[in-house]
Amino acid sequence: MRNKLSIRLIPALAVVAFLAACAAPAPPPVAEAPPPPPIPAVSLSPRVVEQASAYRAYVARAAAIRPDFSSGNDVARAVKVGAAYEPVQLLRGAIAFGAVAALQDPDFVAGVRKYAADPDQRRTVAYEIMKDPAYAVGFSGSAGAAGLVIAALGEDGQRLLSVGRSVKQAAYDVQHSAWSKDDVSGPDGRLALAKQLSSTPLLGEITETARLQTAVTGHAQLGLSGRSAAPPYTPVVIRALAVAALAALGYADDAGLAQVMPILAEPASATCLSMSKLNLYQCLAVARPHYEDVFCLGQHVLMDTGHCLMKGAGVTDPIDDKAKADALLPVTPVSTSTRIRSQPKKR
Repeated sequence: MRNKLSIRLIPALAVVAFLAACAAPAPPPVAEAPPPPPIPAVSLSPRVVEQASAYRAYVARAAAIRPDFSSGNDVARAVKVGAAYEPVQLLRGAIAFGAVAALQDPDFVAGVRKYAADPDQRRTVAYEIMKDPAYAVGFSGSAGAAGLVIAALGEDGQRLLSVGRSVKQAAYDVQHSAWSKDDVSGPDGRLALAKQLSSTPLLGEITETARLQTAVTGHAQLGLSGRSAAPPYTPVVIRALAVAALAALGYADDAGLAQVMPILAEPASATCLSMSKLNLYQCLAVARPHYEDVFCLGQHVLMDTGHCLMKGAGVTDPIDDKAKADALLPVTPVSTSTRIRSQPKKR
């Protein structure tokens, strides 16, 4: 009986096996979609931050020059401090510092970063900025960020201009002291040194570099204040906004340095600073007494450089329009001593 039952089950089992073989295969497990890539952090290449730090170091040293000269050595040291910047690098540092200032505006950073979540959109927006830095003006919050850039660079320029006016006045005041009328020893070497210092790259201070790097990420405040400024903006301000926008998109780190560095150049402002240097060389070439060196320092180092920074930021000088107009006039060899001796003393 057991055998008969087994014989009867065999066809049934065969049918079941056949039907199982014909059944559709089980669907493969559904793969979960990969999570979207993380939004890159706000970042600025350390090499760009170093440029900003070097610029700040020069402004701090030059603004610390005082007009209370008591010897020719005092004058020589001050000229050495004031002449120690390379024009293209100083401008690069000014724009880099402007970018750090713009990143201090949270509305601007938020206005840029809303385009950073989607990788394709982030890439497209970054490309547009690299192609035309003025694209950055269209971001929400750009007016507030521009106000910070203008205030930061304009204040630096005003500091140098104010110190320069005091030093220029000292060129008349020190003539009461006998030492000021002695000729400078080794005038050719002094001119050569000024040219050498004008082509030597600046270095930033370690503490300032660290402070600026922390400010880029929003973890430190620079204590800047500026009113919202509507366009149009100067090329320097526009380029500072562009670098800041790339930093907010994550495209201004070391990997994007090749695209960021060209934005840190601005021909008109570079020409202004280079003309300041040329006028300094001409002035030192014909200056003989120490008080004439004081004049060269006040006018063609401090005042001219301050005017260039202010002009780059779009800041006007309401205090002395005539001085601003005359600041970058070339000095001819026959006029240097005449200008210093013949002008009346001003307080």
